[in-house]
Amino acid sequence: MAQRVTFRRRNPYNTKSNKIKVVKTPGGALRSQHVKKLATRPKCGDTGVPLQGVSTLRPRQYATVSRTKKTVSRAYGGSKSANAVKERIVRAFLIEEQKIVKRVIKEQTEAAKKAEKKDAKKSKK
Repeated sequence: MAQRVTFRRRNPYNTKSNKIKVVKTPGGALRSQHVKKLATRPKCGDTGVPLQGVSTLRPRQYATVSRTKKTVSRAYGGSKSANAVKERIVRAFLIEEQKIVKRVIKEQTEAAKKAEKKDAKKSKK
């Protein structure tokens, strides 16, 4: 004969936050245990890859855990993956290089124009 088990909290509905597991007690009776929701791994904001070195907890639990469990010692540690940070650094470097190249080309063209004007004035005289 199957033994029935009831919810132990006030909520009588089988919702996502009210899941139970049936457990047999040492006395042989079946009893319900409320199961907590599973935590998802924190993911990188850029790439969506799960972050290494950051513990997998429910949001409120991060408040009670030490800082070393929540971050890694790197720029954007615990928020962005290592590859995403590397990509950002490379992109920033290349943008700066582009700006320098643009500036050099502009200076060269201006110098060439000045030289042409000087040549034009000398040939008139």
